[in-house]
Amino acid sequence: MSEFTHRPVLLDECMEALNIRPEGIYFDGTLGRAGHSGQIARRLTTGRLICVDRDQAALDAARERLAPWMDRIILVHSNFDRVDEILDKLSLPGVDGMLFDLGVSSPQLDDASRGFSYMRDAPLDMRMDRDEGLTAADVVNGWSQEELKRVLFQYGEERYAPQIAGAIVRRRADKPIATTLELVDVIRSAMPPKALREKQHPAKRSFQAIRVAVNDELSCVERMLRRAVPRLNRGGRLAVITFHSLEDRVVKTGLAGFARGCTCPPDFPVCVCGKTPDIKLVNKKPILPSDTEIRENPRARSAKLRAAEKL
Repeated sequence: MSEFTHRPVLLDECMEALNIRPEGIYFDGTLGRAGHSGQIARRLTTGRLICVDRDQAALDAARERLAPWMDRIILVHSNFDRVDEILDKLSLPGVDGMLFDLGVSSPQLDDASRGFSYMRDAPLDMRMDRDEGLTAADVVNGWSQEELKRVLFQYGEERYAPQIAGAIVRRRADKPIATTLELVDVIRSAMPPKALREKQHPAKRSFQAIRVAVNDELSCVERMLRRAVPRLNRGGRLAVITFHSLEDRVVKTGLAGFARGCTCPPDFPVCVCGKTPDIKLVNKKPILPSDTEIRENPRARSAKLRAAEKL
């Protein structure tokens, strides 16, 4: 097998955060190009690595990329928010580490036919799992103007959400919006000249918002955290990489909840709830990519790594 040259985001930082033991059991919930998985697997001896992805193409490619270590790897086609269900099926009560690299993987972005990119023309799809039913075309052409406005504002933090939602509804009244560049044209038409002169592509926030809606991404992250932390063995580590503020807020809030002890009102003289922390945060603040990594991989610019240890 040729050496796999893709270097995943925050690789060294993730390996340090996971504190991998050669005999441990680990869970990579977002296999992608298998860059993180390969580095985990090569550190194992008698240990095992469970690699999960909702995109079958990632699993198919991983068989070659992870070939040297397949004797210690289990590939699973599923969504990472089903972590408890996956472990139950494997008869594993707990694991020693979990990694979740959120967002769209590079192969999905690079494959124009998947419809994630606002730079190349393709059918409006944006599904991470092509077995799922809802597509970006369904959202753009079928959802109400009010719901489109909510999605664009809430998931894309798009300040021109009302204007863009209105433009989408007017355009689709003539004929359905079928491709990515058709949608880009509609978005551009709704934005004022000053917004079109900004450094960021005018469709970036809207495409993010629609992608998040299609794949139910934020709810998936919430469910993943609720189900993952209880399945960590004592001393096990959880590492999560996010790429935009909405995801990071969900992860930060979720981990803070598990790290909190007593929840009694402040004026109670003694604790009556008996709650103790489930985890401790490995780093109080998120770990960010170095300037060197950002230069070598611009997609790492917005990445944040948060890690926690099971108590």
